[in-house]
Amino acid sequence: MGGHFVEQDFLPLKIAVLTVSDSRSEDQDTSGKLLKEQAEAAGHTVVAKEIVPDDIYRLRAVVSRWIADPEVNVVLSTGGTGVTGRDSTPEALHPLLDKEIEGFGELFRQISFQEIGASTLQSRAFAGLANGTFLFCLPGSTGACRTAWDQILLPQLDIRTRPCNFAQLIPRLREH
Repeated sequence: MGGHFVEQDFLPLKIAVLTVSDSRSEDQDTSGKLLKEQAEAAGHTVVAKEIVPDDIYRLRAVVSRWIADPEVNVVLSTGGTGVTGRDSTPEALHPLLDKEIEGFGELFRQISFQEIGASTLQSRAFAGLANGTFLFCLPGSTGACRTAWDQILLPQLDIRTRPCNFAQLIPRLREH
């Protein structure tokens, strides 16, 4: 990806990480830990990290708080995007979006197909914009989070990525 970067000052973003799980504790949260570590290694600041059960109203409460906070630029969510049991992240968070970024889920599944084949159909990963805050909802798999971070989020959350990136939009989104 070296060819996508130009000399420009890095813009560290303020990121909140949410793990959606009925069973994971902080010690077992490998996906949330990975996202936190990767964001910090890239130069961003993780301003909040929580684990919330797969409950529509508790998910909405936490994410609503973060999207209302002008100190949070990005929410990274992991878990609850499948099609079984209590997986309800899309149902919980879609209503909060002002705009959906359809291409994120499409691109994630395309990249993921190269790694796990047709099993990627079971992912309902999605992204959107809510109150000037970017929201990226990823599967609970640590491998899926690594794929999304390395191939999509890392370059798109870096203001130096050309021809365009999400980071360059954040100052303008917060003006309105």
